[in-house]
Amino acid sequence: MQAYQIAFLPIIRTTFDVTLAEQMIAIARKALLAAGFSLSGPEQALVNVTDAEKAIQDLAAHPVDLLLIFQATFADSTMVVTLTANATAPVFLWAIPEPWTGDRLRLNSLCGINLAGHALTLRHRYYEYAYATPDDVETIRKIRASVAAGRLYRQLKSTRLGVVGEHPAGLDTCDLNAPTLERYFGIKVDQLQLSDVFNRARSTPSEDLEPLRTRLDTYLQNLDSLDQKPLNGTLSVYAALKDITEEEKLDGLAVRCWPEFFTEMGCAACGAMSMLSDGFDLSRPIPCSCEADANGTVTQLMLQILADAPAFGTDIVGVDLAKDLVALWHCGLAPLSMADPNVQAQGGVHSNRGVPLVMDFPLKPGEITFARLSQATGDLRLVVGKGEMLAAPKPFSGTSGTLKVKGSAKRFLTALMQEGLEHHISFVYGDYLDSLVAFAKLVQISILNLSEEVNR
Repeated sequence: MQAYQIAFLPIIRTTFDVTLAEQMIAIARKALLAAGFSLSGPEQALVNVTDAEKAIQDLAAHPVDLLLIFQATFADSTMVVTLTANATAPVFLWAIPEPWTGDRLRLNSLCGINLAGHALTLRHRYYEYAYATPDDVETIRKIRASVAAGRLYRQLKSTRLGVVGEHPAGLDTCDLNAPTLERYFGIKVDQLQLSDVFNRARSTPSEDLEPLRTRLDTYLQNLDSLDQKPLNGTLSVYAALKDITEEEKLDGLAVRCWPEFFTEMGCAACGAMSMLSDGFDLSRPIPCSCEADANGTVTQLMLQILADAPAFGTDIVGVDLAKDLVALWHCGLAPLSMADPNVQAQGGVHSNRGVPLVMDFPLKPGEITFARLSQATGDLRLVVGKGEMLAAPKPFSGTSGTLKVKGSAKRFLTALMQEGLEHHISFVYGDYLDSLVAFAKLVQISILNLSEEVNR
């Protein structure tokens, strides 16, 4: 993943202690570079609006993920207003405490971000802030979450989502609200037809499937034992969806996977979506949700961007209150990279329809972050949480795993049902909760943390 890009913009007023301010700037710059951030911006501190205008002009050709305004001394809000007026990146204000000596107030940095925060609030501009020493570890962590949120927002604004067909009747959880996705994130939705996918799949030459089959054999060693006609059908569906994705320059797919893939194509779409979500022979993973769940795919894409790794959309199918565990499952569309390396992944048949190809394996153990863009209340909000996928036998056939949520399974179930949440959640391996919370604040949607106590 490319290093996060920060515009580091130090501000001073020359009537304060410039020598001390410059020392604070140097320490902060060093701490940010040591944390792995890529910094752009002026070498010298900004002292007036003219300096601020020039800094913004210099940055115009270099998109950044965060505007970090380092208030090294007091200054009125004019420079901050100038720096942020046309910026699309999130804003972070950083002030420095100083000892209460009874002598001269050398920096008065807090008053500076107080004025800046007021000015930004009047202009309905969201910001984060820190009041901490220039090498404070917690502030660096907070900046990391903010800059990740900024990159996520920047990348979503150019996203094109393909929605194939409509969600099945009775699955209101998968309802598409394209205007909301565009208003909050800038995402454009392309509505695609199932018939186009089917026609392309049926016309795929058999010789085009041979390289796919050869590569898939290296992951799944039992393909010869499956019914070959529907197996090839799934591979042809993969080829069709891949071609559509590349032609339309799509970043994700939400596919109506049943009943038509079974009734008209005689195969399961699950294996094809698993391969796409894993970036099987693509330059990047293309997250896929079944049941035409657009919000599910967008959530997967968000997690994929944050983690630089494939994400998976799954059902919540069981809660064991006695053991404090949650079972996650889907028919067989998890990315193969999520398979437990200690268990041989298999090609399988759909549990209800009895045809291939689905992926069949337990999910690998490790820390996960889960999320869901939810519209259960009518307003968009971000549901989040963390947990540990356990090294355990899969609870059900297909792609499934046993989750120990942070908090408790009872709290998780209570939130799920009392809040009327969707039946799909998405997850990725690693801890990205802070970044998701920062993103929700940035785009101004509410947050529900399923790993915390629910009071209702």
